[in-house]
Amino acid sequence: TLPRRSYVSLTIYNLLGQVVRSYERESLPAGTFSTGWDGAADDGRALASGIYFYRMTAGEFVATRKMVLLK
Repeated sequence: TLPRRSYVSLTIYNLLGQVVRSYERESLPAGTFSTGWDGAADDGRALASGIYFYRMTAGEFVATRKMVLLK
């Protein structure tokens, strides 16, 4: 949920800290948003099941969380 218009970016990392997928920064208006990830890398190859981390930035807000990809 964004309280005001902000630039938002989402980057997904593997356990080695390598970027596997990144979504372009875009300016979004205030409101609630959601997104999905198809389990593919930036180059389109399917990634293995396992633990990944995502980092979301929105204006001054930055959060990194763990997630599990199950196929």
